[in-house]
Amino acid sequence: MKIERGDWTLNLRPDLGASITSLTWRGRDVLRPAPYDINSPLAASSFPLAPYANRIDDGAFAFEGRAVRLPATPGFAPHALHGVGWRAPWNVLRVHGGTVDLVLAAEAGPEWPWAWTASHRLTLSEDGLEMSLTIANEDAAPMPAGLGLHPYFAVEPVTRLQLSAPKVWLTDAREIPERLAAAGDLIDWSEAAAVAEAPFVDHAYADWNGRGALLHDGWRVDMTASPNARWAQVYAPRGEAFVCVEPVTHRPDAHNAPAGEDSGLTVLAPGGLLTLTARITASET
Repeated sequence: MKIERGDWTLNLRPDLGASITSLTWRGRDVLRPAPYDINSPLAASSFPLAPYANRIDDGAFAFEGRAVRLPATPGFAPHALHGVGWRAPWNVLRVHGGTVDLVLAAEAGPEWPWAWTASHRLTLSEDGLEMSLTIANEDAAPMPAGLGLHPYFAVEPVTRLQLSAPKVWLTDAREIPERLAAAGDLIDWSEAAAVAEAPFVDHAYADWNGRGALLHDGWRVDMTASPNARWAQVYAPRGEAFVCVEPVTHRPDAHNAPAGEDSGLTVLAPGGLLTLTARITASET
């Protein structure tokens, strides 16, 4: 599915986890481009995360006295990763102008023992791309919920990432959050650090202000997210032509956070809703 508006072009695969396969502005790659015939969202430009984001340690947690055991996500054992939505085909409800409305309905099952529905709206305009992701608890019991978006921003050799978040979750050898530290203990992006010079990063930045920017040679890409995206998962592998800046509503492994921690995990009553939004724009500098 291809949508064009002004200087922007979007390609989308609803059948592949609602994955975006390219987003360009004036012929430049805003997101990492992917062949349209890819067979994994992990090779895509972006995809939605529901009913949770990032890792759940060993795929196990307890919720309101209920022991939950999820199957390990292939390639990420022993953990469960990124929820269910990115590995399922989504249905197209409506295409109108530059807007695509997608929906995914999931029954309770081994991968998530509650019934839920997710709605995903992508709107491309002359100003950029707006994304909205909503999850509804369709179960008869309360459900823990979280959302995220997983854009792979294209980077050039000189690209700098600017992101203001004072804290970062440092992880153990199993990539599970271990302790909250000052951002500078890993890398502080607040003054715009060069992506090519960064150490390996796959960490959640906390108390994020919901704004990030990729500063390229002569142009920039900006992303803003809704206030409930108080964490930004940054994935910056060494030597790659992308960096992920993922707005998420909770920190990784929030399902196993100690009692009293503000982990961001939301408890939805039956019929309850949770929504995350984000906007991507671009401009010359």
